[in-house]
Amino acid sequence: MSKARSTILIIDDDSIVRESVAAYLSQCLYTVMEAESGKQGLALFRSEHPQLILCDLRMPNMDGLAVLREIRSEAPNLPFIVMTGAGVLDDVVEALRLGASDFLTKPIVDLEVLEYAINRALDSAKLVEENQRYRENLESAIYSLESNLNLLREDQKAGRQVQMKMLPHSPLDFEGYHLNHHIIPSLYLSGDFVDYFKLDDHRLIFYLADVSGHGASSAFITVLLKHMSMNLLQDYLSKPRRPTIHPSQVLDYINQSLLQSNLGKHVTLFGGVIDTRRSTLTYSFGGHFPFPVLTTNNSAHFIEGGGFPLGLFEEATFEDTTINLPSAFNLTIFSDGILEILPQDNLNDKEAYLLSVLQKGSHSIHTLKEALALNAIHEAPDDIAILMLNRS
Repeated sequence: MSKARSTILIIDDDSIVRESVAAYLSQCLYTVMEAESGKQGLALFRSEHPQLILCDLRMPNMDGLAVLREIRSEAPNLPFIVMTGAGVLDDVVEALRLGASDFLTKPIVDLEVLEYAINRALDSAKLVEENQRYRENLESAIYSLESNLNLLREDQKAGRQVQMKMLPHSPLDFEGYHLNHHIIPSLYLSGDFVDYFKLDDHRLIFYLADVSGHGASSAFITVLLKHMSMNLLQDYLSKPRRPTIHPSQVLDYINQSLLQSNLGKHVTLFGGVIDTRRSTLTYSFGGHFPFPVLTTNNSAHFIEGGGFPLGLFEEATFEDTTINLPSAFNLTIFSDGILEILPQDNLNDKEAYLLSVLQKGSHSIHTLKEALALNAIHEAPDDIAILMLNRS
């Protein structure tokens, strides 16, 4: 969010603090409004619609907690940072429980800390807003897909078009990383599914899932997978202090959800989180095969791992592995349908062939499709999904 377009409302009965903070934020190119009481602050909030509120907790007549309660009832996602003196931790805890974005202790000696907190809160609000729009589009897509599944015998093509809307916009470029995918369904509807999206300003999450079976019943599980991942993202974005995302915990959540659904379907899945600041990949296996291929400097090797398929075993456990990523690499993930269309006679030869194709420089979806002759496939015996992530 551009500073020049961000309006900040400061609510504080201490004129010295209020005016010094306002002067600093004005120099930082924010548009600043001031209120000397909670009542006046609410009036400005309702008439001017600021992008962020900076509010003192301890004020006469109407304190900061009362202001926060009022604003949360009208604008649940508006960034709201509280300021408090030392020794009132209980008020801070209550403010965070009510949905405050952050808190600062007065006196604010280093105003750069204030600017950092504001930027972080504005960025978080933007992510929440984008996710809300994404969620609304998803719910619309889910409703359309569920309606079309009932008419699938007459119009499976319509169901396919709806399912395609749930896939991520491709390609995705983020902090020097590039993600792309390609899916070839064996029927109009696919049981293979991929997703990837930005988690915050330096992390992105991705996965490739292969649902057992084919057709409408397997496609419906991909809807559930998308819904579960969006629920997890919404829950993550709603936390003021966001925890570290562990792929193994996500797999465990999906496993338990599938078991409780009693739909008789299981899923193999490979999921990971890229940290662009640390240049690391943290991943977890859910019975996924074939293993993903990591290519660096014309050298290709499988990333191996274990883990149970999702939706089969209550006691299934999953593990996280973190690796450092080189400055240039290519990570390619296939569903097992790719093995069905390779010409080799046995599994070892098929795996060796995949390595050789990627080692020779097939580092984009387009070149990989050409090398594996995927464009010539009219009827695949099984769904085929490819997810490719690289940095160059």
